[in-house]
Amino acid sequence: MANLRDIRRRIKSVESTKQITKAMEMVSAAKLRRAQSRAESARPYTQKLKKILVSLAGDSDATHPLFEKREVKNTALVVMTGDRGLCGSYNQNVIRAAELILTDHLPENVKLVLIGKRARDYFRRRAWVCRKEYIDFGGNMDFRRVLDIARDITNLFLSHEVDLVKLIYTRFVSTVTYRVTVEDFLPISKPKGVKGDHTQDYIFEPNSDAIYKEILPRFVQNRIYMAFAEALASEHGARMIAMGNATNNAKDMIDNLTLVRNKVRQSSITGELLEIVAGAEALKG
Repeated sequence: MANLRDIRRRIKSVESTKQITKAMEMVSAAKLRRAQSRAESARPYTQKLKKILVSLAGDSDATHPLFEKREVKNTALVVMTGDRGLCGSYNQNVIRAAELILTDHLPENVKLVLIGKRARDYFRRRAWVCRKEYIDFGGNMDFRRVLDIARDITNLFLSHEVDLVKLIYTRFVSTVTYRVTVEDFLPISKPKGVKGDHTQDYIFEPNSDAIYKEILPRFVQNRIYMAFAEALASEHGARMIAMGNATNNAKDMIDNLTLVRNKVRQSSITGELLEIVAGAEALKG
């Protein structure tokens, strides 16, 4: 059985770890609330964009390169993970979903766009071509960098370097639940609108075609922004739960070690008492 000094040292070490995990749990909870707030505040803008696109589809026969469906020869896979770990299986679930898709493709026909260090570090050691990587977000939204990502992905498609763009991210469901989601990101599926439907709500100037050219890039940017907000909320939620579990496990370990410490101390005291009694009996004899 370990001596008292070793047990006390282990208890102190676990208590220090518990303080760290508790602090990380609280920080993740605060970041989760901010990420949820961003996602919720952006939803009205997303809904309005979709409504305008439906109205445009019913008012115009215009086409746009982002609607162009081509024979798929090359695919871009946008994999969105976190920069850090300590969030349970969050990153592994996203990477596993990406691997399932990649099993159906040849390495020369896929270009990876990696967001987050965990995706970058994983795929860097494999045969897949990394076309773009974005790291060091620090667990926060950076709108300028989100716009850069949207622009770079759009350029990959418009330049015909790829014919299809797939996006893998985590959709936030609740504090304890998230869902890995795979979406066809580009080309955009043209909304189905009825001729004249909703057009009474809008007056398009100079014309519908010009509005398409302006609004579709914003629509792409918004989809990336919303996916990023959902992924961040999912990551912070997963980290909060993981750190909460770690804190509870640390408490259990401290309780068990304290029980062992008390048993060792009791055994030591009992041994000393027996020695004293034995010495006293020897003196009497």
